[in-house]
Amino acid sequence: MATQYTTLLGLALPTTGELDGIWGDEVNDSITQLVEDSVAGYATADVTSGNWTLSTTGSGVTNEARMMVLIATGSPGVARNIIAPSHSKVYVVVNQSSKSVTIKGAATTGTTILSGYASVVVWNGSDFVEITVTDALYALSALALAGGSAGTIPYQSAAGLTSYLAAGTSGQFLLSQGTSAPLWQTLAELATTYTAKQTFNGSSSTLATKLINASEAVTVSATAATGTINYDVTTQSVLYYTTAASANWTMNFRASSGTTLNAALGVGESITVVFMATNGATAYYNNAITIDGTSVTPKYQGGVAWSYGTASGIDAYTYTIIKTASATYTVLASQIRFRSEEHTSELQSH
Repeated sequence: MATQYTTLLGLALPTTGELDGIWGDEVNDSITQLVEDSVAGYATADVTSGNWTLSTTGSGVTNEARMMVLIATGSPGVARNIIAPSHSKVYVVVNQSSKSVTIKGAATTGTTILSGYASVVVWNGSDFVEITVTDALYALSALALAGGSAGTIPYQSAAGLTSYLAAGTSGQFLLSQGTSAPLWQTLAELATTYTAKQTFNGSSSTLATKLINASEAVTVSATAATGTINYDVTTQSVLYYTTAASANWTMNFRASSGTTLNAALGVGESITVVFMATNGATAYYNNAITIDGTSVTPKYQGGVAWSYGTASGIDAYTYTIIKTASATYTVLASQIRFRSEEHTSELQSH
């Protein structure tokens, strides 16, 4: 009777009385050696030129598909596949190639091992999948990525390809460049524009922000103050009209043409802005204040409402707007008059 073999590993199953005189050779070659291969053996293949289909040479003979460890090497231009028999088997896949490899059956999806990583995979009845110890293997392999050096940063430069960014200098941090390589930066090199409200909390013992060499946005406009002037607080801190005013005016504060100040400013928040009005020989002044089109009565510096402007000069109006409830504000307003020295006596007469 011809020797039979196991279904999965192809190990010899000699029967009683069979193999008289050659029993030792059969056991050594078709059982013991093959068991060793399946438990501790390894196969290596260079996948530079193509996928790796594991050899499945007949039962009782050494082949790649029976090995425990599969090592992929080489420098392929694209990701590669390791194609294994679609039946129960555990593999340790070590990917030493430059691209990712996927171990799979001939007609299955399989599971992918990245370049420089190792993984334990098992046939689950329908496909090869990673088992739970994979996480530990990934962590261990990440400690020893090939190609790096002290201080370099690995990053994914393409699908299945890990590259390294040279070490930065002390105090630098990484700036994302989207799908391009990250970039080392120092804080002083950044020019950042925020389009949303930023909150810097600090702590009970530390102030949140310290500004050195800060500037404020000033809108300089060759416009004469008159009628209703819409002050958009989101586009400037100072608004300067350089043409002589032609009539008293109403100052209307809003966030922008499409957003109310009530929507932009939270309860318990405030803003301080400045309006500078130029006057000719006939002086005019800000005689009314509205917020989002609704009249408000400010608290004037000195307790007296303005009643005149500065002829042949510039009046600087400062407004601190504090939101105390929805659409409810306390406004602190002041007027400072500026004029050249020859008109000082006229200013003093007021």
